Amino acid sequence: MRPSWDEYFIQICRMAATRSTCLRRKVGAVIVKDNRILATGYNGAPAGLAHCLDIGCMREKLGIPSGQRHELCRSLHAEQNAIIQAAVHGTAIRGSIIYVTNQPCVMCSKMIVNAGIKKVIFAGDYPDDLSLRIFEEAGIELVKI
Repeated sequence: MRPSWDEYFIQICRMAATRSTCLRRKVGAVIVKDNRILATGYNGAPAGLAHCLDIGCMREKLGIPSGQRHELCRSLHAEQNAIIQAAVHGTAIRGSIIYVTNQPCVMCSKMIVNAGIKKVIFAGDYPDDLSLRIFEEAGIELVKI
């Protein structure tokens, strides 16, 4: 059976997530406009820096719960990496849709708002109610599939 566009792009997110170097959560993101992929991302350390797979997770060592103290994580989130990849390559993403394996956190939700992304489609939950309120206030459509 042929997948819907949403199913197709979520599956691509899941494939992107397999590149993740995070020890806690594997996340993938795909930015799409007019059913064309503009950029992809997965969570991991900045280019050229050691990965958590190699040196361990500081947040895990400190016992920090998921959804808290993002600033202590050495990795970028999948959504951040997708937005950055679009910027690096000069790809306009205003008016696009971002597909993500998990609900974006508050940091990513603010970046999504400012990037002009109009819709977020995600598959898994994430413990961050503030991000949901930001999307609602910004008028960004949020769809869980």
